[in-house]
Amino acid sequence: MDFTLSDEQKMVQKTVRDFVNKELKPLEQEVLKNEREGKPGITREKVKELQAKAKEIGFWGINTPEEYGGANLGPMMAALIAMEMGRTFVPFNFGGSADNILYDCNEEQKKKYLLPVINGEKKSCFAITEPGAGSDARSIKMPAVKDGDHWVLNGEKVFITGGNEADFAMVFAVTDKEKGANGGVTCFLVDRDMGWHSEYIHTMGEWGPATLVFENVRVPEENILGEIGEGFKLGMKWIGQGRYMIPASGIGAAERLLQMAIDYSKTRETFGKPIAERQAIQWMIADSAVDIEAAKWIVLRAAWMAEKGLDARHQSSMAKLNGAIMANEVVDRVLQIHGGMGYTKELPIERWYRELRLTRIFEGTDEIQRRTIARNLLKGHVKVGELL
Repeated sequence: MDFTLSDEQKMVQKTVRDFVNKELKPLEQEVLKNEREGKPGITREKVKELQAKAKEIGFWGINTPEEYGGANLGPMMAALIAMEMGRTFVPFNFGGSADNILYDCNEEQKKKYLLPVINGEKKSCFAITEPGAGSDARSIKMPAVKDGDHWVLNGEKVFITGGNEADFAMVFAVTDKEKGANGGVTCFLVDRDMGWHSEYIHTMGEWGPATLVFENVRVPEENILGEIGEGFKLGMKWIGQGRYMIPASGIGAAERLLQMAIDYSKTRETFGKPIAERQAIQWMIADSAVDIEAAKWIVLRAAWMAEKGLDARHQSSMAKLNGAIMANEVVDRVLQIHGGMGYTKELPIERWYRELRLTRIFEGTDEIQRRTIARNLLKGHVKVGELL
């Protein structure tokens, strides 16, 4: 049992941290200014420019197979990279990647959808959530009705990440309501110019999901992803591709925030002494450090299991639950340590406070993770004390 990072992992970690410090952190004030003026924090052109710089140092298609020009670094490396990227709120991702289920495209679909996404020529979005079906994805009702060699879609998808910018959507619709989720849901590749439109959803954070509206949108038969009726399996494959990546990013944010609290506590004085000397502050700093460390190793174990080809679903649920709660508790403590200044928009703490709150909701709420963890234990799928 060796917890030491390999030389390669250390090198990647340092390279990404340097990239964040050099290229992304200097943009933070500009991002805050733009967002507070109602503009995108960073333009699509700037993202492409940064992605090109990252590509020059080898960060392109982190988990994309080599045959598609990617680095295929694996789950462990991806988790470490996510931790480093979480140290800034600048909305940036390394290029050269695609949704995992797009690799299920046939050869013609790969040319039209997969490769353009990897090359940054097109943007995709995953559309399964509906107004009445969030955590319970099996309850989706949006119908797809066969009409000749087309399928006709009517309905709405909500809270779709990237839906406002997407060129096409991976839409999950009911093709046989008698069969339900198992055999009755199909995934369609639906171009925006086929007729659907998106509506921006305003949230308490800077994240802007979309409502996708479909009114008699006709989708040709050849745009079915995978097999008719097998869409729910694809949906679960997308959702389960790496729940541990969300808390991995939260760990990076929490570490950055904790360092801000440590630095501030040494300079802010009350009654003639730095607040760093106050036990109440020391305990908040100590508790935060312990919580971050615990979350980090739960996340890295989930990534390790995925890398070894083991079933990481249970561990990933624990990582998501624990990591999301940890990040929210840490940012709350850090804001408290900063007092009134933490509550102002002069510092980015309040932004992180709003943004990290989302981690307890999307990609499986706290309640869903607890349900999954408890079910696995109660049904004996996982044994108490079992360590693989």
